[in-house]
Amino acid sequence: MHPDAVQRVLGVLLMVFSITMLPPGLIGVAAADGAAMAFFLTFALLLALGALLWLPVRRSRRELRTRDGFFVVAMFWVVLGMAGAVPLVLQDVVDFPLVDALFESISGLTTTGATTIVGIDDLPLSIQYYRQQLQWLGGMGIIVLAVAILPMLGIGGMQLYRAELPGPVKDAKLTPRIAETAKALWYIYLGLTVACAIAYWLAGMTAFDAIGHAFTTIATGGFSTHDASMGFYDSALIEMIAVVFMIISALNYSLHFMAWRRMSTEPWRTDPELVTFLTVLAVVTFLMLGGLLIYQAAHNLPLEETWHHAIFQVVSFATTTGYTTASYYVWPAFLPVLLLFVAVVGGCANSTSGGLKVIRVLLLWRQGGREILRLIHPQAQIPVKVGDRPVNERVIDAVWGFFAAYVLLFVLLMLIMLAMGLDQITAFSAVASGLANLGPALGEVAANFASVGDGPKLVMCVAMIMGRLEIFTLLVLFTPAFWRR
Repeated sequence: MHPDAVQRVLGVLLMVFSITMLPPGLIGVAAADGAAMAFFLTFALLLALGALLWLPVRRSRRELRTRDGFFVVAMFWVVLGMAGAVPLVLQDVVDFPLVDALFESISGLTTTGATTIVGIDDLPLSIQYYRQQLQWLGGMGIIVLAVAILPMLGIGGMQLYRAELPGPVKDAKLTPRIAETAKALWYIYLGLTVACAIAYWLAGMTAFDAIGHAFTTIATGGFSTHDASMGFYDSALIEMIAVVFMIISALNYSLHFMAWRRMSTEPWRTDPELVTFLTVLAVVTFLMLGGLLIYQAAHNLPLEETWHHAIFQVVSFATTTGYTTASYYVWPAFLPVLLLFVAVVGGCANSTSGGLKVIRVLLLWRQGGREILRLIHPQAQIPVKVGDRPVNERVIDAVWGFFAAYVLLFVLLMLIMLAMGLDQITAFSAVASGLANLGPALGEVAANFASVGDGPKLVMCVAMIMGRLEIFTLLVLFTPAFWRR
């Protein structure tokens, strides 16, 4: 470990994050909503804290090693979650207990979308905007942003990028320099946000809502400026715009970059993970639509709007965005559970989605098929392929290791939730939602997490951070080997 390098990077990143308090503060001033001063105070506090960390080691030129990168990312997301809660605690317009503020901040930054707030429509505009902005920053990752704009990180920035970027293969770079790679990702991310905001605005949203929902759609986060989420607008057009941009953001951003650079759709058309993801969406949508039609016909309910509710909920859950347009939790029992399992699978690697990632599930499926063939042909050499390319055995081992850790952590967190008094459906769905960075759940927390105690909320905070950093980034810190020289 290089403590001075770690301290330097953490200090700079805190100062960068402090700047994000200014836009909601200015909105608070313009709206005279009474919460502006909390954001300006937080800006000053975070800037001062970052400067105190950075100044003593500002002349240090040590580069980050791999273990330094993992430590910085893990610690920064914990610190970032606490820092993001500060303005919510400092403002006195809305009552925000400390644990609720921490929950809201971590849920936003990890793009989970779970909330403890009842009465989002009545929040000050500055807080409404702040929640949306948190998810936008967390979507691509504040770490990648910092690597893009801080050349002082140099080559060591690669260690931050590898620790932050989701997916089983983290060493592929789109450009020769890591800073250029991060910039390329952010240009795509920003461009999609602008396009989504314009589309929402043209479809009938106010400019404020269009920008706020574009932030959380592209981040696949799911926070809304309304309690009814996307259902507030009761517009099939807005829902289908959301569907398009949720799918785009759930795809591998490397594919978007290659398609743009080559001016060709070939990277999208030939990617096995994308094809698998779209196939899953189609199959689950068909099952959802059929289930809803049977349910509504049996109860003499109107059928005319079933199609877009089915499509929207499937895409929202599969991309782990978590927007809702209907009370999905009162649908026939297998439909909400199906949605939850689709969310656990999640979107594609190197996207803003959570979950296991489609490529991991695809590799697990192919590996399972290979083991069946080996029972028939014990001596055969059967490679696991994605498309036409064989997959390195090291990657397959890593996927199995990740899956085992995911299942064990899921069981542990669920048992803790049950020990805290939650019922089985609530505990299961809450942990699934947290680890998948989804937001919506079932049972007692179907609508929000306001009714559960501080204990389950803190467990959810752990689950959300673990899910956002894909478990190993945090677990590696608890291994003795990590701390040995």
